[in-house]
Amino acid sequence: MGNLVDKKIVIAGSRKTEEMSLLIQKQGGTPLVRPLQGLLYLDETAVEKELNFCLHNKVDWFVFTTGTGTETLLSAAERLGMYSGLLQKMKEANVAARGYKTNNLLKKLDIKSDVIDEDGTTQGLINSLSSHDLSNQTVVVQLHGEPQPSLIHFLEERGANVVQLLPYRHIEPESSTLETLCHELTTGSIDAVCFTTAVQVRYLFEYARRQGIIDTVRQAFSTNVKAVAVGKVTAEALKDEGLKLVIAPENERMGAMIIELVKYYSQ
Repeated sequence: MGNLVDKKIVIAGSRKTEEMSLLIQKQGGTPLVRPLQGLLYLDETAVEKELNFCLHNKVDWFVFTTGTGTETLLSAAERLGMYSGLLQKMKEANVAARGYKTNNLLKKLDIKSDVIDEDGTTQGLINSLSSHDLSNQTVVVQLHGEPQPSLIHFLEERGANVVQLLPYRHIEPESSTLETLCHELTTGSIDAVCFTTAVQVRYLFEYARRQGIIDTVRQAFSTNVKAVAVGKVTAEALKDEGLKLVIAPENERMGAMIIELVKYYSQ
């Protein structure tokens, strides 16, 4: 038996839940699957409108925040017959990229990133962009299924005209799942919550705000319940919600996240 004996560990993701559950059980813990991811769908009508803007207006900057989202965008552009036009626009503009996957994808397209984040986080990207004059610049921001309020706020504060490219839209998770998890948090009947994407964090805390229990949920995470993140971006989302202690592995993998939690309890 491992170091999760008598611990109830919530898995907030919807992918690889069986593998994660097995890892938790091998360490003596009890896994509880509470999927907070919601549904993801491609809104091609909205994408076509957004891409048309890019093709027919001057774009000073493209900001790419995820490799998957950039790939989705390019695939949609190809289906809509806009691929070569979009690629040309990207090559003519300044380009900022968050994350090594995004930067590697741009390199394959023969596009050099003028700005790269410091550490794979949105704040790291903001820090890298802060030395550039963005006033009256048209900045197109690629997002992946969720808004990035801190990034958008930063760009608008710097005087940029921001256009958001959001190929994926999210439909939030079942309210019964959110209600169950909030009840478990506020009654102290669980020991940890493992978040695998930032959007899961957003849905939980937005629901808690709507229910008027945000302070109670934050208090639960600062006392009895451990917040666990798969990587830097998810950890950043938790810290943005005011959580001081977030357990996260160096190696951004789901298995590594569970091992990191085991290590925490071993100490």
